[in-house]
Amino acid sequence: YVVSGIEEAEAVGAELVVLKIDTPGGLDPSMRAIIKKILATTVPVVGYVSPSGARAASAGTYILYACHIAAMAPATNLGAATPIQMGWTPKKEPLDRALEQGNKGEGTSQKSETNREKATMEDKIINDATAYIEGLARLRERNIEWAKRAVREGVSLSSQSALENGVIDLMASSVTDLLSSIDQKPVRTVHNQTELLESKHLEIVYHSMNWRSRFLSIITNPNIAYILMLLGLYGLVFEFSNPGFGLPGIVGAIALSIALYAFQALPISYVGLGLILLGIALMIAEAFAPSFGVLGLGGVVAFVVGSILLMDTDLPSYQIAIPIILAFAVFSGFLLIMTVGLIAKARHRKVATGLSTLEGQESVVESNFNDRPMVRLGGELWQIHCDQPINKDDHVIVTHANGVTLEVKKS
Repeated sequence: YVVSGIEEAEAVGAELVVLKIDTPGGLDPSMRAIIKKILATTVPVVGYVSPSGARAASAGTYILYACHIAAMAPATNLGAATPIQMGWTPKKEPLDRALEQGNKGEGTSQKSETNREKATMEDKIINDATAYIEGLARLRERNIEWAKRAVREGVSLSSQSALENGVIDLMASSVTDLLSSIDQKPVRTVHNQTELLESKHLEIVYHSMNWRSRFLSIITNPNIAYILMLLGLYGLVFEFSNPGFGLPGIVGAIALSIALYAFQALPISYVGLGLILLGIALMIAEAFAPSFGVLGLGGVVAFVVGSILLMDTDLPSYQIAIPIILAFAVFSGFLLIMTVGLIAKARHRKVATGLSTLEGQESVVESNFNDRPMVRLGGELWQIHCDQPINKDDHVIVTHANGVTLEVKKS
């Protein structure tokens, strides 16, 4: 979306591009693709953290540093630019302490090697990110030391502090105010030439998201992706338990496919995902093999814990809302209790089909066939055997069904 917007600005000969930023961060390849386009474009790009209350956290900080002009609205912030490797916990202590802890107990060699590999990989990622943002800071002549601290220490700044520390160029309360403030401001173009912006009386053209970008922005919301995943799983479970219906399976497959696509852009934990699947499996197992609630309770616990651990990051914007987790847990528990209750009722219900249903029924001897008495039950004639002499019109009660012959006694 960002790259196509800059390309459209180049095609129509726009004077400049204002990139409004409000993000908790994103994937490194996407960030670098945006920055490469900003650095290569012939149209000056103004990074503007807006509206008030917005932020340019993590990847947003790098993008803001890459823009020709960096501006922020009041009550906004930037920073917390420490990169996080998906599936790993960021390093929070020195390598020697990690190794010291890994050397305790059994399997010390394996633990030490694992800690060393993790720490080495984290060092590489952080060093690469530090050099990257330092290069952007030097190019745009902004505060280099703070940029390095934002990566190594995860520090953040408010818009006012960012202006005072030379991290941004100006503050503006609106796009109109921004265009007035940068009028006649010099910028360095891609050809290393300095040009003066003439922005005060420019016409503003908004580049809206197309339907595909809007759709992707919706499904990559962690809460939406989580709901889609569970709808998909429950739809498939319902389809497999009631084959031939069709609709739950189709909806479930589509929802699950969309959720898996969204998870590609989210920092998910495979441990959390595994616990969710385990929890659902245990709850299903409780329905088919009742264990007085042990499997079901364990499934609910695994489901809740897995949902909380699903997002492998501490950033609040990537966390799944606790009310949504609890709502699905309650819903799953309700289905479990209802299923177990139906199974318990079915076990105590009188048998409705088969020969055993004839036991205990009363009938009247209608006729003799080859000197063998017969009765009519369920619209059919049955041969009967009785230890007592019986005649036509005698009332009898079925005591046992033995093949095609019913054992009876006189009523």
